[in-house]
Amino acid sequence: MQTAFQGSLLDLPEEAGPGPLGATVRRTTLARGAWVDARPGWVAGADALFERLASVVPWRAERRRMYDRVVDVPRLLCFYAEGQALPDPMLTVIRDALSEHYRAELGEPLCTAGLCLYRDGRDSVAWHGDTIGRGSTEDTVVAIVSLGTPRPLLLRPRDGGGPVIRHDAGHGDLLVMGGSCQRTWEHAVPRSARVTGPRISVQFRPRGVGPAPRPASQHREGRAEDAQRAAEPDPFPRPVPGHEDAQQDGQLPERGHR
Repeated sequence: MQTAFQGSLLDLPEEAGPGPLGATVRRTTLARGAWVDARPGWVAGADALFERLASVVPWRAERRRMYDRVVDVPRLLCFYAEGQALPDPMLTVIRDALSEHYRAELGEPLCTAGLCLYRDGRDSVAWHGDTIGRGSTEDTVVAIVSLGTPRPLLLRPRDGGGPVIRHDAGHGDLLVMGGSCQRTWEHAVPRSARVTGPRISVQFRPRGVGPAPRPASQHREGRAEDAQRAAEPDPFPRPVPGHEDAQQDGQLPERGHR
């Protein structure tokens, strides 16, 4: 898949791959037993990794029923189940480094990888928590590596009793949601007319946590689905610059812990 992506001038590493964790990770303790870890710029060579994944991953478009109509899911998806080879060797190195770092706290490795491709500012994900499976009743970890153009990832208490927290993530940033975060908080990536470049989100989870869609080996080629999407009316029309984006940006909180 071709993407119009402008890399970071700071991502010029001598050696590509994940950096150290340990003391470089900044933890923010949230209410109700939840926490978030942030490690900006964790993956060196993230822009090259983005380009490889954009090209080799068998991205698919999904359609889902929403009330009285069927709409396009506003992002492309791919899922790698436990034991399935990941599409790039660096993802295996990243997953293993995260498993080692969180093993004492989590008690098990991270073993699945869900990938989302946000093609531009129209692509988004609504407020949700990964409450399918054990995430609905147990403390767990979801580790997100962001590649490409930075996008705001927002968090808010599920019961609405607190402020929204914002993390801008891209170009190899790491964000990890842990503890009770998936069942007591929600997260989202909102639409924005100002975003022009694509972003790939790679989510690593332990067994039995989060969605269980079709694995990548069962994906159909995305070209026909993309053609169908392009031929149909867009249920998420591009906002008029200076109108919807200004209203939405007014709802976003100030940049928080990074």
